[in-house]
Amino acid sequence: MKVTGVVPLFLPLYRRLWPGRLVELSVTLLKATALEAAILAGHLLLYPTGLTQERRSPALPAGDGATRLPDRPGPPVVLLHGFIDNRSVFVLLRRNLARNGRQRVESLNYSPLTCDIRIAAELLGRHVEEICERTGNGQVDIVGHSLGGLIARYYVQCLGGDLRVRTLVTLGTPHSGTRAVPLASAHPIVRQMRPGSEVIEELTRPAPGCRTRFVSFWSDLDSVMDPLETACIDHPDLDALNVRVTGIGHLALPVHPAVAAGIRDALDNTLSEEPLSNGLTVA
Repeated sequence: MKVTGVVPLFLPLYRRLWPGRLVELSVTLLKATALEAAILAGHLLLYPTGLTQERRSPALPAGDGATRLPDRPGPPVVLLHGFIDNRSVFVLLRRNLARNGRQRVESLNYSPLTCDIRIAAELLGRHVEEICERTGNGQVDIVGHSLGGLIARYYVQCLGGDLRVRTLVTLGTPHSGTRAVPLASAHPIVRQMRPGSEVIEELTRPAPGCRTRFVSFWSDLDSVMDPLETACIDHPDLDALNVRVTGIGHLALPVHPAVAAGIRDALDNTLSEEPLSNGLTVA
């Protein structure tokens, strides 16, 4: 995790903070950085297991010796990974959902060679239609990490996906565009994630009557989001709740058990602004 892009955000506050607060901030940054490094190492090991599309199965096992709650009512859950990633990023989240009664969970791999968010959104739409036809459900819920959340939002907002998507949960998604990692702009899909791109501008257009409910988790230590608040949804026509997560970075959002609990609440439609109005502290 690159923390140099985050630290300057706090520099103007240093003169107003007590030394003890600075020490606390430094410790939090160190813990978050160490966690990001550990998650990255583990994900690199698991990455090959997610290169192929998953085989469809009626239910996911909760794991050997795991206690599983009765199946919860609700639509299937679709997981959508981020840039140059694959479905292996959701191994722990899937297990968490399965242990808590969410058995109909599927993921979609889009090609790392994908160069257009619009094309990926069309692919997602076909995938959702296939799931609805196969399961007999009229709707799905979607959880998207980083770019995956932006693809899902484009599908919902610009391709009529609000008819099929009940709840869209995004994790560290650059809804207003991110300026992080300037050299990555050589990739067309990264350019589409920049502030002011055609895709970002399309998402700012009016969306009257959008039926999907949005829940966006954003982290105060997410170095991939520049500015940090770009991971929040700010649109007058969308039913959106932004949940601030304190103490972890970008890679930890789809992994951390406290965030997973918040995702479960969102999918169960019980997430309210009252308990999470001050954010979610996980470190």
